[in-house]
Amino acid sequence: MRTVGVEEELLLVDPVTGEPKALSAAVLAHADRDDPGQDVFEKELFGQMLEFATHPRSDMADLGNEIVRCRKEAARLAGEIGCAVAALATSPLPVSPSVSVNDRYQWMAEQYGIATRDQLVCGCHVHVSVASDEEGVAVLDRLRPWLAVLAALSANSPFWQGQDTGYAGYRSRMWDRWPSAGPSEPFGTAERYHRRVRDMVATGVILDEGMVYFDARLSANYPTVEIRVADVCLRSGTAVLIAALARALVDTAARDWRAGRPAPDHNVNVLRLAAWKAARCGLEQDLLDPTTMRPRPAARVLRTLREHVGDALTRTGDTDLVDKALAELLRRGTGAREQRRMWERTGNLRDVVTECVQQSQG
Repeated sequence: MRTVGVEEELLLVDPVTGEPKALSAAVLAHADRDDPGQDVFEKELFGQMLEFATHPRSDMADLGNEIVRCRKEAARLAGEIGCAVAALATSPLPVSPSVSVNDRYQWMAEQYGIATRDQLVCGCHVHVSVASDEEGVAVLDRLRPWLAVLAALSANSPFWQGQDTGYAGYRSRMWDRWPSAGPSEPFGTAERYHRRVRDMVATGVILDEGMVYFDARLSANYPTVEIRVADVCLRSGTAVLIAALARALVDTAARDWRAGRPAPDHNVNVLRLAAWKAARCGLEQDLLDPTTMRPRPAARVLRTLREHVGDALTRTGDTDLVDKALAELLRRGTGAREQRRMWERTGNLRDVVTECVQQSQG
């Protein structure tokens, strides 16, 4: 069974005002004091962010338990220095991001200017194991139409700099300002994939392979496909749903490749429109159906996704988990919908953040 690992980026906030706090270095110092050499928590581009990574897991319940443990440990460490953590993909309140002290991050700030300073966004990256680079590239070519649906499911960034953006997942609109971000054309072979990456690095516009920000890519460090389209999810259960669907999509794509079924030929222009639609609407309105690239109600698109990966979910034993989580998400709404309900009820974005701090723990 394929293993799955999750990386989540969390927002560090003042527990009273809800404003982001640039205290990641202090949190990491506390983490290293408690567990010298720990490799769970990491520095990110901005001091207001804290990242953690799970171990590779084959069982979704184990993965969910680890995500909850990591979130609670992050909250404990943050609490010791007077701040809190929130699983928010953008800050609802205004913020002036502080670039972390790091040669790589300083290079990015100088290279990209305001586009770097506007990147205080928190994502969720899912790693799914593959047998080889050839299998991985075959998977990447076949995942492309489905990634926007995962983005819609995870939408958790309706606010930006104190304003309602009108989007469910505004994080992706900011993220796509990186020159290497977004969907890719089919690669066909691993050799072509690696050649394209080398050509991109050779331009000097990006620093190295780690800055190839395709929506899905081969990991430079692990034998995995890394799916990078999701917002960090308000609730840990939604992150597990995204992970289970990601594994099922990878497994389905790999089997299609081995069976000789061709990759879909949707072009990048249409995929960008699908991604925009997912960011704008989440699950509230139509999405573009990955099989036709025509608008259909979000619930019907989710049924299409569920049918597409049905056999893979059966093989992994994740059918009940996914069905229950999808039903609950459709009933409750995305993180973006929950944030807007909080705002409608309280009329105060500070209260939205403090409520989200509590929701992030479960």
